[in-house]
Parts: sequence; C-alpha cells; structure tokens
Amino acid sequence: MKQYPISRDAWFYLAILAFLMVLAYWVWPWLVVIPGILFLFILFFFRNPERVIPTDELMLVSPADGVVMDVERVMEDQFLNGESIRVRIFLSVFNVHINRCPMAGEVVFRSYRPGLMIPAFKSHASELNEKNYVGIQNEHLKILVTQVTGFIARRIVCWVNMGDKVAKGERFGLIKFGSCSEIFVPTNVEIMISPGDKVRGGVSVIGRVSVE
Repeated sequence: MKQYPISRDAWFYLAILAFLMVLAYWVWPWLVVIPGILFLFILFFFRNPERVIPTDELMLVSPADGVVMDVERVMEDQFLNGESIRVRIFLSVFNVHINRCPMAGEVVFRSYRPGLMIPAFKSHASELNEKNYVGIQNEHLKILVTQVTGFIARRIVCWVNMGDKVAKGERFGLIKFGSCSEIFVPTNVEIMISPGDKVRGGVSVIGRVSVE
C-alpha cells in the first residue's frame, strides 16, 4: 500500500471540512475559523511519518506511539493460549495513531470483538472495549497485537489479513481519535521498557527474543 504523509483515512474528513470552509466563507468569512481549526486538527491527528526501523530481527518494536501503562504477566487465551507478558500502551489524541508490526512474519490470526468505549487508560478497558486482534508468527516466536478503542475512538482500521507477510515496523492499521494498543509476547522475551516510558511505533524497542 502506497503511503502518504497524511493517512488516506483522513481524506474523507478533510474533503468535508474543506467544503464547509468554502461554504462558511461565503456566509460570513469569520466562520471559516471553526472548520479551519478542525481541518488542521485532522491533518495533525492522521499524520503518517516515516520511521527508521531497527534491523536486529530479535528486537521487537513498539506497535504504537504513546505511554506504557503497564507490563504484566497474564493468561492470553485468544492466540498464544498460555502465560504471556502483556505491554499496554495508551495513545492520546496528540500521538501518531498509526499501528506498526512489532516484528517481521506472517499474519496467522485475525479476530474482531465489538464492545464498549470506556476511556482507554482505564484498567478494564481492554476487557470491555471494542477490540481487534492480529497474531503474527515467524521462525522465532509468535506474538499478538491488539487495537483497543477509547472513549473518543469510533473506528478501528486494520489493513492486514490472514496470510499476509509483514515486515518489522510495517504499518498495519490505525485507531481513530484516542485509543490503546497491546502486545502479548511469550515469557522468554526480555522486556526492555517499563511503565511510564514514552514509546514510538516502529522505533522503540519493546523487548528482545531469547533464542537460547
């Protein structure tokens, strides 16, 4: 998929706001300020920057920009089916909302669950909110990445399907207007971040695979 500085998912909103700006100008020029501010916000929110991705194949990178909320051992029963380490990342409306693949591999699991829209920073949001699951596997391990809606978010967008080959740091989707992303990894992965850390999708190293 060809990439643009502004995600294509923003184009519909930008077109409507551009039309409203023209309409507002003809009604009363000062009215153009309102759709103009919204136009600039959409440009900012849907920005799609290029990133330099770490090349070490044993390093797992963050699936999203944001702040690490917690790092916990949990039982993951959707894909890994066992004890796993979960890293939760909260994305505010000021973060880049493009989701990226933490490692190279093949998409071998996809699932979607409708749900609520509790604020994404709440501890129980992951269990109750709308959620999309993407499982990736390679010769070293398999991981699960989730996209979780927040209070403002209204739509999860996912661009990959079962059987797709993905590269580390490759864009696989986005969540519109505030959200949470999670990564579940096996317990033999050495986690290299802590709660409170700020991370960047495709750049920040989440952990390292142990192949011993």
